[in-house]
Amino acid sequence: MTDTPPIEYAFPDLRRWEKGAAPYIHVLESGKPGPTVMVTALTHGNEVSGAVAVDALLAAGLRPRQGTLIFSFNNIDAYHSFDPKTPFKSRMVDEDFNRVWGRLDQPATTVETRRAEIVRPFVERADLLLDLHSMHDDCVPLMLAGPLDKGTAFAKKIGTPIDIIRDAGHAAGMRMRDYGGFGEPASPKNALLIETGQHWRASSVTVAKDVTARFLVETGVVEAADLPADWRQPSPPTQRVVEVTHAIATQRGNFVAARRFEGQEVIAKAGTVLGHDDDEAVTTPYDNCVLVMPSSNRPLRPGVTVVRLGRLI
Repeated sequence: MTDTPPIEYAFPDLRRWEKGAAPYIHVLESGKPGPTVMVTALTHGNEVSGAVAVDALLAAGLRPRQGTLIFSFNNIDAYHSFDPKTPFKSRMVDEDFNRVWGRLDQPATTVETRRAEIVRPFVERADLLLDLHSMHDDCVPLMLAGPLDKGTAFAKKIGTPIDIIRDAGHAAGMRMRDYGGFGEPASPKNALLIETGQHWRASSVTVAKDVTARFLVETGVVEAADLPADWRQPSPPTQRVVEVTHAIATQRGNFVAARRFEGQEVIAKAGTVLGHDDDEAVTTPYDNCVLVMPSSNRPLRPGVTVVRLGRLI
């Protein structure tokens, strides 16, 4: 595997979707009672598979049969900065859009916090949220369901992918999927974050379309017949839940992995060295430890999560 996989699909021209309820946010009302359902893409500007799916649904004129359907291209400025010569740089402009949700009451001083202020009222309005992401490295798709039972149950209703990740997010800041009622056990609101695969693999677009179709049908805002017939993929025979017990963040951006690890790789023995952060060894805390989205040799910033450690439950 190369450090920069090839781009296997065309990026959509999203400027036609600028005009909406807010820039690059579209609210579709059915006029009938029902949930408010939101699908977001481009929370990171170089994670484009979800944008392909949302662009296609908007272009097809999809309308909800009940309730309200909201589509948002979140970090659109980062997307428009994409340069194929440096494809990883367009993840963000100033900071990670998906780490600012715990401090939105502070002054907005970056591109991402200003954009989050615009997206925020739509997120607060949503009863059910699907946030479409992808990954730096080649990896099987992962459904990040958050730390609560309701998220895991919702992920099981979607029925794909195989791996459901039960996790509490990142030390660097709150994710959108954990914001407000999504992160409250007693709230009926619920959110999922799908990691569709490597950013630019064609297979990631297939996963984004499949999960989006399943989500929209499961929430009841559309019926299967309203969606492209080829979006739905076969369901895996089973799903499994991995509970994240440790999120390992690099203190100064100097983490070096002991070797290249595969996503969802299971490390048999406790105490196995995964790498060093400066002079401190990072080791597995228990036998049969699952490595969730381990970092490769890409440059790291201080505070970035380099691997999450989990166990099958």
